[in-house]
Amino acid sequence: MLIFPAIDLYQGQAVRLYQGDYAQKTVYSADPLAVARDFAAQGAKQAHLVDLQGAESGGTPHLKLICEIREKTGLFCEVGGGIRSMDAVNAYLDAGVDRVILGTAAATDPAFLESAVARYGEKIAVGADLNGGKVAIRGWKDTTREDAFDFCRRMQETGVTTLICTDISRDGAMKGTNLELYRRLSEAFSMRITASGGVSAMEDVVALRNMNLYGAIIGKAYYTGAVSLREAIEVAR
Repeated sequence: MLIFPAIDLYQGQAVRLYQGDYAQKTVYSADPLAVARDFAAQGAKQAHLVDLQGAESGGTPHLKLICEIREKTGLFCEVGGGIRSMDAVNAYLDAGVDRVILGTAAATDPAFLESAVARYGEKIAVGADLNGGKVAIRGWKDTTREDAFDFCRRMQETGVTTLICTDISRDGAMKGTNLELYRRLSEAFSMRITASGGVSAMEDVVALRNMNLYGAIIGKAYYTGAVSLREAIEVAR
């Protein structure tokens, strides 16, 4: 299993939100590049980057910073947040980002998703952000009526190979990850599943690894020191 340490970007800073609430934002670093360099120093080979301003309003406001992180660390970088047009997809991938994550667009614009997957294949991942068994969109401010597992099934049928699933209720809460959810997903689908939200102790990493998941994202637990990134990477192997 791969470990994806996370950087959430807002106004050029590395921040964390509590359950997606912009009003409950904690700034952890004014230098996201330094954070990414620490990821690499701890043994990470990849990073999960989210442009929270992009998620809020669309567009690619942190494109330059994200490209700098990719170029200066050599980390495999996957990026999400507000990628709702082919222009945004092209901008990231043409600039050297390794994979882009479609969230709102995957839920609301099937034609765009199909075009992106047809053109870029495995460089397109989908973020399934779940709130009460439904899919949340637009920076988690709205929720669709589509059942989470129906959504995931539709993604697989479209040709999506990588699914990043977040249980919003666990995100930033440091209460452990939703193991039952990821067990069900891994049994139901052949996509590469990445667990996101609530990974807050080494026991979470071990349990997810034992499910043979593709990846796990570590966010707040890294910033608070609750989980050693170096140890998590070793355990995940």
